[in-house]
Amino acid sequence: MPWGREMTAGSRRAVRGATCVAILLACTLMAGPSPLGLGEGQLAPGPRGAVDPAGLGLTLREPDPLATAPEPLATRLALGPQGRDVRLSGELTDGAAERLARLLDDHGSVERIHLTSEGGLVEEGAAIGALIARHGLVTYVPDYCVSACTLAFVRGRERLVLAEARLGFHAPYEIGPFGVEIAADSAPERAAYLAAGVEADFVDAALKVRPDDLMIPETTTLVRAGVATGIVGADRFPDSTLDGVDGPDGARSVLLRSFPLLRPVEAQAPWIVDRIAGHYRALYGEGASEAEAGDSLRRLASRTVLAGLSRAEPEALVALGTYLAQAMDKAAAGQPGACAAIGAEGNLFLARRVLGEGGDAGARSIMTRALAGTAPIASGRNEAGPRGQALPPAAACGDLRRAYDAALGLPLQAAAEALRGLVFGTAPPPALEATAHP
Repeated sequence: MPWGREMTAGSRRAVRGATCVAILLACTLMAGPSPLGLGEGQLAPGPRGAVDPAGLGLTLREPDPLATAPEPLATRLALGPQGRDVRLSGELTDGAAERLARLLDDHGSVERIHLTSEGGLVEEGAAIGALIARHGLVTYVPDYCVSACTLAFVRGRERLVLAEARLGFHAPYEIGPFGVEIAADSAPERAAYLAAGVEADFVDAALKVRPDDLMIPETTTLVRAGVATGIVGADRFPDSTLDGVDGPDGARSVLLRSFPLLRPVEAQAPWIVDRIAGHYRALYGEGASEAEAGDSLRRLASRTVLAGLSRAEPEALVALGTYLAQAMDKAAAGQPGACAAIGAEGNLFLARRVLGEGGDAGARSIMTRALAGTAPIASGRNEAGPRGQALPPAAACGDLRRAYDAALGLPLQAAAEALRGLVFGTAPPPALEATAHP
């Protein structure tokens, strides 16, 4: 959202989120990280300047300046399960700061606020920032924080972002008669950024960007300019994705959005997805980080699929081995731990994450074969494995990759048996044997 303001009687609130910026962010979310940071896609870094963060090379503009935008939904505020984190998400609408003030007064243990917002009203962003400063909160952006949201972000005691996170900046504006955009005085915003220690050159550049554009700097640029104080990994803070939506339906929805390869399983054996979603809720309730939850869910989802492949025909096993080997090759240079995990565990979901969208066709083919005939049915015994199970040592990557090459070089039947040993050991995982649903 742009930095819309409350206007005088007879004028309209500047709400571009239903069109320009909301469309842009929707593209970002479809092409980029899942809300949990555990999804299978990756968001390509956006260059500084007026950009589409999804990498489409488009500058999206208001298609009809006279159209009336829909009434925005109220800002969502939720307390995390450990009582130390608040998640703020959605548009910054009337009363958001007042609601946050009540929440902070009622819960004195809050230390951090997770911000995921397309922006909204300047006044609300500034008021939320004042609350953050008053309570000495750490601000954290796991996904995106655009326009008025950045006024809140820069007031944090510490200001932290994920490497893949996106902060968007542009000049404030108002909507005048007949939907005409009117440049607004940016002095208050300039003063707020400068007071937070943001470099003057960065502030000047940000406030020169047209209201229908966004400046989306690299996260390293944000740190150099004093906007953020650090870049953190997904293992730093508790996962906030289920804040306010931690019921079974919410967990299921997030799980399927983050792991689209589970949708065929959902269609054929929905109780499996229910069990994985229940595991996710348990991790969330324990305060697991995004990284820990993602690793655990990928492992569990992969074991579920592998149960359907444990007795597959040789062609299917060779297809699985070839797919895993491709992912190992791509991970070997920069992610040796992931390479080893893919080879040692047959982790199809981690392989899909490493290969990105280019691996979709292969993953779908393997999923189809996994679901053919008898569906993979989880027995419910030790489904998740040990929480926080360490990845195989990085040194194992090379040995595993050579073992895959040796197996794939054999005749079909022998290759299938060799791959069965590599992926499953001597037998399928006992906790995930294919059984009848109770």
